[in-house]
Amino acid sequence: MSIEALSGKVFLVVTGASRGIGRQIAITFGSLLEKGSHMLLLARDLNALCEVTESISPIVNVDAVRMDLSKATKTDLEEAILKTLKGTTREAFDRVVLVHNVGSLNQKLLNELTDLNDWRAYYDLNFFVPAVLNAVVMNLFDSKTNTKKVIINITSLYGIQAFIGSGYYCTAKAAREMYFKVFALENPDVDVLSYSPGPVDTDMLTFLCENIIDPENKEKFREMRKNKTILSPEQSINRLVEVLKAHKYKSAEHVDYYTPL
Repeated sequence: MSIEALSGKVFLVVTGASRGIGRQIAITFGSLLEKGSHMLLLARDLNALCEVTESISPIVNVDAVRMDLSKATKTDLEEAILKTLKGTTREAFDRVVLVHNVGSLNQKLLNELTDLNDWRAYYDLNFFVPAVLNAVVMNLFDSKTNTKKVIINITSLYGIQAFIGSGYYCTAKAAREMYFKVFALENPDVDVLSYSPGPVDTDMLTFLCENIIDPENKEKFREMRKNKTILSPEQSINRLVEVLKAHKYKSAEHVDYYTPL
């Protein structure tokens, strides 16, 4: 399958790549990359990352790096990228693809969220560190490298619609979407997509179904499971591939699994 966003010699970075949607992105994208491409997979669970690498073609160079992205610094991120690129040059790649997948979920009413340290910790993982990583990659692959750049922000319906008990998640997803809208204006040469994968059968969805505060939403999720309308990670990421191939979106546009191509 010919997809411009993944064509040529690619340097691919995926955060939260050890499970769920991030795992599937690494496996699916890895199967589409050409010989000589490099992948950097970041997550806290190194064993799970190593299992992911076993599912990727040997023609692709893969580095699995254990990193707590809630605590990562600019230096940590730069060092991980440069270590992966050791033995090659940044100019050797036709394009760099950065997938911002890392994220966490919480269910609390807003009036319960009174600890600034909790807010900071949540935003460090879900917004601040992704923003720093984005800048690090852009600066390492600046205009001197002539490398085309693709940014995929894994977002959610929760980023554009409010839900009871999801103040952390909704606001962080919304902030990330707006960050990339501004980024796209400032970097018109970068292809940016905010992809909402739909209701996918992952640990996060299981957590949501078990802990969701809003009884109306809880019933909706139960009905989806009962009617087997929950998506598999493979279904959702195959759709992402179709979205990238069709490329009918404007830069930084929110595209849902169910958005017609």
